[in-house]
Amino acid sequence: MKVVVLGAGISGHTAAAFLKKKLGKKHDVIVVSPSKYYQWVPSNIWVGVGRMKADQVRFDLNKVYKRWGIDFRQAKATAIHPEGDANSDTGFVSIEYTSAEQKGTTDKVEYDYLVNATGPRLNFEGTEGLGPGKNTVSVCSYDHAAHAWEELEKKIELMKAGKKQKFLIGTGHPMATCQGAAFEYALNIAFELKRRKLSDMAEITWISNEYEVGDFGMGGAFVKRGGYITSTKVFTESVFAENNIKWIKRAGVHKVEPGLAHYETLDGKEKTSEFDFAMLIPGFSGQPIKAFDKKGDDITSTVFAPNGFMKVDADYNAKPYEEWSINDWPQTYQNPSYANMYATGIAFAPPHSISKPMKSPGGRAIFPAPPRTGMPSGVIGKIVAQNISEGIKSGKFEHKHTANMGRMGAACIVSAGYSMTKGLGATMTVSPVVPDWEKYPDWGRNIKSTVGEIGLAGHWIKLFLHYMFLHKAKGYPFWWLLPE
Repeated sequence: MKVVVLGAGISGHTAAAFLKKKLGKKHDVIVVSPSKYYQWVPSNIWVGVGRMKADQVRFDLNKVYKRWGIDFRQAKATAIHPEGDANSDTGFVSIEYTSAEQKGTTDKVEYDYLVNATGPRLNFEGTEGLGPGKNTVSVCSYDHAAHAWEELEKKIELMKAGKKQKFLIGTGHPMATCQGAAFEYALNIAFELKRRKLSDMAEITWISNEYEVGDFGMGGAFVKRGGYITSTKVFTESVFAENNIKWIKRAGVHKVEPGLAHYETLDGKEKTSEFDFAMLIPGFSGQPIKAFDKKGDDITSTVFAPNGFMKVDADYNAKPYEEWSINDWPQTYQNPSYANMYATGIAFAPPHSISKPMKSPGGRAIFPAPPRTGMPSGVIGKIVAQNISEGIKSGKFEHKHTANMGRMGAACIVSAGYSMTKGLGATMTVSPVVPDWEKYPDWGRNIKSTVGEIGLAGHWIKLFLHYMFLHKAKGYPFWWLLPE
């Protein structure tokens, strides 16, 4: 049997690792990814403030996959043919190589089972003037983060010379997600400026599409902190206040010019915010992959949602916000049209947002799309690998392993400054990721398992996890025993 995994990020790499471990030499595991590197995305924040180099958050996939016996193709998927074509009944993926040696060469990779773990397309084009090479920087990838540090260093030198600088950090699209990464970056910039005694030379502003700060695309949360129950709104506002960070909420950035971000507020007002340095997270969409049936007819809309993410076993029927349920969310991540295809991590299409949908009077949607962070992505990749491998071995696809985000917990360490003696990290856990108001009518989540604490220990834990997860990803001894 051949199992093809598209993507080698947290979810795809995890899926490939467990597939090969469980299937062994008798079956082929093929990974297709446009980059030759695996990157530990959570640590890009530290690259973006000069505390780590790009090589500290990435490694060459070829060495690991060669050791594991995985066939690695450095290429991007362009089309999926789940029924084969006129010459074959076997499904295949059309790919285009991206390596220097084979750049532009096309090929097709046949599969018996396909795992789509392509992650997000960073849709900078969705906001005029957004992104590296234009008017803002990014920390969404290791190379973006390295560039962000180059630009940040220039601003630091200007502040040292006595020139005040305005920093604008947050979301650069009315429906962008990944507020957590932007939140970390804002706090790390504040920390670095304080360490250099330049805080009085900086004005840092948070700008976000969240209805309240601390929403993080998951509708906010109530957390247990120091024996008390508080909201992530209060938690986030207090952290901002402590770091002298101003905030703008309910804002949909729709255009960025040099030094100027244009946004519409939820109440319909058009406003602008000036900046000298801006890191604004783009909107996410699925990768531009087409799908065709055996006759060559385009079935992209059957396989993928309009946003480009692959449809899975979720309830995509439109319904009022009040009727949303955790049962709308997928369990097995199996495509409903083709049973031998799955989508994991960010590549699957969510049934709806987690935060309540909001629109301005003019009709512009201004609210966060649902996040799919590292921990859930890794868990989903693992359970899909388990189900496929067990199905191949037994001949029965029972899908014993499930990962509904309405029943799954997640832990996150938010960096608030890198230092072994003065660093800070906010340790947050939520259970479940998608609130279950029927089971937990008071808080939406299990308050015993939903906690938030900030301190030096949080930084140590995040740093330890950096090395632990790289150990796991590199397939070092007992990697499979480490949690996702």
